[in-house]
Amino acid sequence: MLRWTFHNPVEVTFGEDALDRLPAVLGARTAALVTFPEASALGYVARVSRLLGPALAGVVDDIAPNPDVAELSRLHARFRHEFGHCDAIVALGGGSVLDTAKVLSVDAPTGGFPELARLLAKGVAFVPGGVKALIAIPTTAGTGSEVTPWATVWDREAGRKYSLHLRETWPEAAIVDPRLSASAPRALTLQSGLDALSHSLEAIWNVNANPVSDSLAVSAARRMRATLPDLVEKLDDSRLRSEAALAALEAGLAFSNTRTALAHSISYEMTLRHGVPHGIACSFTLPLVLGRAIGTRPDRDAVLARVFDVPLARAPDELAAWLERLQVSTEFTSYGVTAEESRVLVESALAGPRGRNFIGATPG
Repeated sequence: MLRWTFHNPVEVTFGEDALDRLPAVLGARTAALVTFPEASALGYVARVSRLLGPALAGVVDDIAPNPDVAELSRLHARFRHEFGHCDAIVALGGGSVLDTAKVLSVDAPTGGFPELARLLAKGVAFVPGGVKALIAIPTTAGTGSEVTPWATVWDREAGRKYSLHLRETWPEAAIVDPRLSASAPRALTLQSGLDALSHSLEAIWNVNANPVSDSLAVSAARRMRATLPDLVEKLDDSRLRSEAALAALEAGLAFSNTRTALAHSISYEMTLRHGVPHGIACSFTLPLVLGRAIGTRPDRDAVLARVFDVPLARAPDELAAWLERLQVSTEFTSYGVTAEESRVLVESALAGPRGRNFIGATPG
């Protein structure tokens, strides 16, 4: 067996009412709460305020989906002005909130957000000029951002997607309380679950896979596939919510070490150019990518076979049928992309940094 390393520094607390552990995690520090606009109406802001008392310095609750550099520039400056004195950030929300909090948790080496944006555009690592501890509390079962160091930042004016990834952007702790996802509507529940499924499969057909990531990814994929069809029909089922949250956490832990691969590389263009929600954009090509992965490497075939209850050769069709039953089309044309455009898109995605993680993009 080849030598491998698995690393994840995030302390994870999982379970119903796990949020109650927040004061112990924060300790004697002060924090700002970063969350989404509906969090107050859902009672989340009041609950965090009761838990933290005077340790809560204030709330930023206007985080929009898919953070853009233009929005983040204004937000970063305002956050530094209002909460620069805080020790930590408590991020409560979906992937966009957690990604935004990661951006807010670090300063550029010598300047403000414009310098940070330039470094992101260059894709170079840097030592932050300042860092705040991050406690991540997801309210969706999908992104896994609570246990990864990555934050996606969109630059719509330039038509590009950046990834913030530093040693300092790993969350210090993750609190995964399945009850916090109970208010998620069907569309968000579906998209989040499909994002997690994509993370799990992408961690398997990945050149960076290892036995620990494989175990987590197989468990996540099987758990989400067994849970999601029932969950979208029974949104108030606490057991199903818990299963989905655990699957998303397992998938996040898996791809925290492998990164994503071809399906995600394709998804960024689908979201940026065609407006397809991320969870759909990264999952509708899973049968296609699975078909390209099968037969590439025997060791990866053996792991993929553990995910499906049909012979692996039939798995792409079975997965496509599963997605179609969830009313997710697996055809590019359904999203306004012609056959020729899709061919070019896939080939371009294979050449990207995430695409190169795919086992089919390199010699087996």
